[in-house]
Amino acid sequence: MATQQHPPPGACPAPMKATSNGSFQGENPLDYALPLIILQICLVVAFTRFLAFLLKPLRQPRVIAEIIGGILLGPSALGRSEKFLNTVFPKKSMTVLETLANIGLLFFLFLVGLELDIKSILRTGKKSLGIALAGITLPFALGIGTSFVLRSTVLKGANQAPLLVFMGVSLSITAFPVLARILAELKLLTTDLGRIAMSAAAVNDVAAWVLLALAIALSSSSSSLIAVWVLLSGAAFVLFAVFVIRPVLSLMARRSPEGEPVKELYVCITLSMVLAASFVTDTIGIHALFGAFVVGIIMPKEGPFAGVLIEKIEDLVSGLFLPLYFAASGLKTNVATIRGATSWGLLLLVILNACFGKIVGTVVVAWSCKVPLRESLALGFIMNTKGLVELIVLNIGKDRKVLNDQAFAILVLMALFTTFITTPILMAIYKPARKGAPYKHRTIQRKDTETEFRILACFHSTRNIPSLINLVESSRGRKRGKLCLYAMHLMELSERSSAIAMVQKARNNGLPFWDKKRDDRDYIVIAFEAYQQLSSVTVRPMTAISALSSIHEDICTSAHKKRAALILLPFHKHQRLDGAMESLGHTFHLVNRRALQHAPCSVGIFVDRGLGGTTQVVASEVSYSVVVPFFGGPDDCEALAYGMRMAEHPGIKLTVVKFVAPKGMSLTFGSDAPGVISIDLLRGNNDQVGDDAIISDFKNIASKNQESITLEERLVESSQEIAGVLKSMNKCNLFLVGRMAPTAPLMDTKSAEYCSELGPVGCFLASSEFSTTASVVVLQQYNPTLNLHPLVEEEESDNANEVPDTPMGERAQ
Repeated sequence: MATQQHPPPGACPAPMKATSNGSFQGENPLDYALPLIILQICLVVAFTRFLAFLLKPLRQPRVIAEIIGGILLGPSALGRSEKFLNTVFPKKSMTVLETLANIGLLFFLFLVGLELDIKSILRTGKKSLGIALAGITLPFALGIGTSFVLRSTVLKGANQAPLLVFMGVSLSITAFPVLARILAELKLLTTDLGRIAMSAAAVNDVAAWVLLALAIALSSSSSSLIAVWVLLSGAAFVLFAVFVIRPVLSLMARRSPEGEPVKELYVCITLSMVLAASFVTDTIGIHALFGAFVVGIIMPKEGPFAGVLIEKIEDLVSGLFLPLYFAASGLKTNVATIRGATSWGLLLLVILNACFGKIVGTVVVAWSCKVPLRESLALGFIMNTKGLVELIVLNIGKDRKVLNDQAFAILVLMALFTTFITTPILMAIYKPARKGAPYKHRTIQRKDTETEFRILACFHSTRNIPSLINLVESSRGRKRGKLCLYAMHLMELSERSSAIAMVQKARNNGLPFWDKKRDDRDYIVIAFEAYQQLSSVTVRPMTAISALSSIHEDICTSAHKKRAALILLPFHKHQRLDGAMESLGHTFHLVNRRALQHAPCSVGIFVDRGLGGTTQVVASEVSYSVVVPFFGGPDDCEALAYGMRMAEHPGIKLTVVKFVAPKGMSLTFGSDAPGVISIDLLRGNNDQVGDDAIISDFKNIASKNQESITLEERLVESSQEIAGVLKSMNKCNLFLVGRMAPTAPLMDTKSAEYCSELGPVGCFLASSEFSTTASVVVLQQYNPTLNLHPLVEEEESDNANEVPDTPMGERAQ
């Protein structure tokens, strides 16, 4: 079969057929719409992801890579080759490409609307509102001034009214989603600076859409009367959405209770509403994007319904379709049109006006609101972030003939430059000090056992919560109110909208992430609230949302801020139904390693094999057998101190097995495994004195409670004998073991299951072959001489000693 007939030069290209019959039939697949759009999607996604990988060390948001990728694929770089452009992005394919890109954009703006909580915007404080208005007014005024310069140079004959508004909007926009990701990446989202910036950006975002609607209304009609009708119709649509569409959405949200699957019909109806609303706003004349954005804003944020919608569409939209929009924008951007002193001077003028207006306007108002100068300056640069919404404005302006190729290229480069400089400048001028007062009780082992014991317990998912609560219940001791638990939910920050939505819900680290007045009761919170009510333990749930490469910083700084004595970390492997241990991934493995290196207190790695079963056990029903293998050294002393504390609980039976080597030998048995020699060198007389002291204390306690506490001494002559003794006890509920026990490794260090962070004994106890029922806590005692790179710089303060272990404002009510 012959290939499609190409039209003669100068004629309109023939419409593309959808599919070809294949290359074996003599047809070129790239002459047909479906294979061509598939190639375009694959190329754009692969290219932008590659650029995002290259820019990751610079901590740039992915939108930067997508904008640059679009420009490089267009006539500014690769598109300079006519063969490439006509083969991969021929003009006849642009309708399909832009249609698909705009459908993706519709649903992305629906997600952006879901990120914006209109109730929070209405509650915006005077400070944030003033900063937002200043960040809009001054740039908008400078944009109007810039429009006169452009109209007298590169935009001669352009319609003045639409150009004024388009330029004002393009210079005054703050990209809310991009700003949120930059703040989250730099761990500023939960700081005072981050909260002010997010509130101001949300107000700015809504104002920008209102102004853009005005600009579109002015540009789409020659008559001012028609423009008024367009605006009135748009306002009527918003009222219809609030009073008609929102009740329908609320009804579906109420009929989607927590814990039950959301009906497929509800998802289908909601997504259809997004498209229908887009059709209505496009018919009115204020662009289809507005309809999708409005539906997202009015969507009820409570309950699981909104979260399910985000999960259904965000990966497909953000991963595949949205990059197409950047590619379509890049294909319209020809940097080569910026030539000559006038054009480059205009580019410089636009960048200076954009930066000056946004930064100066924000800084002046923030400073007048008594925000420190450095924070005010940082706020100015944060608010100068552009992104997708800026590109939307520019594309609409170009499609409506308000902007020509040259003005479009100038403004795209301005948006790229202002967003690119945000992260490096912010890192340079604003480094929130990680400073804190030193505190005393950083270990479980302490002289004053009557002081409050504070634990920061981390978990990745709900799977760990019952066992974690059962472990904490066992740690409570006999004194009521002497245990404070900070339960930290570790969540990975990604490019997904849902990740940022979760960050917005999280309060400042160390404060609870739930509000007693809210309706959407989180089941994680319920578990800890129930435990707090049933026990005498103070429970404070927390959320840490960061990239896994840096989440250890959140853990360690929060532990220091809360004056924790113990950080409990989940092991990076979980138990399958067949009893084998399965890894969650190497990145989770690295989180634990980094936390061990930088922790400001003792650390325990919790290998969970279902301690207490799959449900929380009440205090009166706790009945666990706990074994502490004791080899000596500070880590084993810490494990024994933890065991002694557990032994105060009436439901705990504690067995301490002290391993002793024959006279003239050590428990390393001449092993040259990595880490063993260094352990022996570190051990000295002080360690031996410490071992003897804690064993003496333990014997005194055991003598008073012989029924539940026992001490066994085992003479062993090889590591195989040690392994045999431990295996004989593998039916117990829990092992407490020191990380750097001074003994030879009990399993092959080259084995895939060997984990150096668990030490020579811990990795054996955590192996799949050892047990299917015995959970393990591997403990590392805090040693200030080994903490060479602390994440918190400690400063003595005059009232440091007056600060209580648990500040009254942080106690659960």
